Amino acid sequence: MAGKERDKDREITFEVTEHFGVIGTSPTGWKKELNLVSWNGNAAKYDLREWDEDHSHMSKGVTMTRDEAKALSDIMNGLQL
Repeated sequence: MAGKERDKDREITFEVTEHFGVIGTSPTGWKKELNLVSWNGNAAKYDLREWDEDHSHMSKGVTMTRDEAKALSDIMNGLQL
C-alpha cells in the first residue's frame, strides 16, 4: 500500500513539444487537442486530451506511440465519415 500512496503524491511533469491541432472546444472553453507530449521527462508520445486555455490543467486522455498513432490513422482513414 505504501507504494501506491507514494505514486499518488508524485508530481507529474509534462512538456507539449508539438501542437498538431484542435479537434473541438467544449462549452467551458477547454479544447480537445492532438499534441506530442513528453510526460515525466520521457520520450514524447502522441497525446489526445482536453486542455484549459493556458495548458496548466488537462483531462484524462490517451497517449500513443508512433506505431499506435499510425494504426489509429489507418483505421480512421478506412471509416465512411
